[in-house]
Amino acid sequence: MSSSGVLDVANRSSSEGVSSRPLLRVICGPTGAGKTALAHQLARQHALHIISADSRQIYCEFDIGTAKPPVAERAGIDYRGLDVAVPSARWSAARWARDAEEWIAECGPQRALVVGGTGLYLKALTAPLHESPELDPAQRAELNAQLQPLSIQELRHLCAELDPPRAHLGRTQLLRSIETARLTGRPLSAWHAESARPARFQARWLVADPGANLSDRIAERVDAMLAAGWLDEVRALMTRVPADAAAWQGCGYRALRDVAEGRSSLAAARETILIETRQYAKRQRTWFRHQLAGSDVTIVDPRDPDVHDLVEHWWSGGTQS
Repeated sequence: MSSSGVLDVANRSSSEGVSSRPLLRVICGPTGAGKTALAHQLARQHALHIISADSRQIYCEFDIGTAKPPVAERAGIDYRGLDVAVPSARWSAARWARDAEEWIAECGPQRALVVGGTGLYLKALTAPLHESPELDPAQRAELNAQLQPLSIQELRHLCAELDPPRAHLGRTQLLRSIETARLTGRPLSAWHAESARPARFQARWLVADPGANLSDRIAERVDAMLAAGWLDEVRALMTRVPADAAAWQGCGYRALRDVAEGRSSLAAARETILIETRQYAKRQRTWFRHQLAGSDVTIVDPRDPDVHDLVEHWWSGGTQS
């Protein structure tokens, strides 16, 4: 990264097909990096609508553990994509992208700001979309009961055998990949290859990443979430949300359920959550590094004293090397 704290990779396509798409601005980056604060600054300054691209924050009631922005912090900002699903619902990237396209149309692309760290959601919106096959609900539930106890490492090993191109993904995507391969006899990557359709937007990306400081930021945020009552949230959710609901798959919720049920101490759960979250952040960084090549990408360190000027420069369409 340059001394200014920003790396701007300008690789603008001159093809008519790309330039004719509406421009869409996206703030992304690993969990805990500081995306929300940057987005709120821009949204308030320019009266923007924020489209949340977070696969955990779509779920109602799962608030503290998903780092959902509190109501007070988003006062005066029009948010789309929060609390749109019941905890038992499964939301594919293609489904979210269809919803996001509607939200963006309602706001107008020039007033929409997409913010989040779920790479597959962002790819579904800004790259060719893919349709996934419908799976028999009864068969899927039976298979899911067998897969849920497996660790993410065990799921990766199984996915590497069934659908190698997707073996690096997160837990939810691994489960979907294994289910599809087992229940249809074909890997999900093959289904996607056959069903691609053009994306509607040209993206300009702002990647928030504090570098080596991210690990400490994650620890600070986990401690803040625990202090805010995350364990109490889990205990309350356990009384009304089935144990196999999709929303429980977010980082840390399994560990705190173990605490609530007496199988683990809070200290041990905290360490588990830190490991899971840092591993997730590492996968996100890898995804953004590999997937954003060829797009307009600006990387900022939220700790940079000039970060607000840099973000404003990015929003206005400027470039900086």
